[in-house]
Amino acid sequence: MLSKEIRELPPVELDRKLREQHDELVGLRLKQSSGQVENTARFKQLRRDIARLETLKRQRQLTPAAK
Repeated sequence: MLSKEIRELPPVELDRKLREQHDELVGLRLKQSSGQVENTARFKQLRRDIARLETLKRQRQLTPAAK
């Protein structure tokens, strides 16, 4: 997910995306423990997407005009 796409999301959608990403990461970790993960690069991608979402969420909390 691109930063530009993330910045255009409304706050409710941002929270929903963040939950989805966290859930996907948890599911991927469970699959990894049983040896079923084929695309291990997805871990890195998910962590970065979560970081982008969290960063934007925090920026919006600190500066309400940045919405």
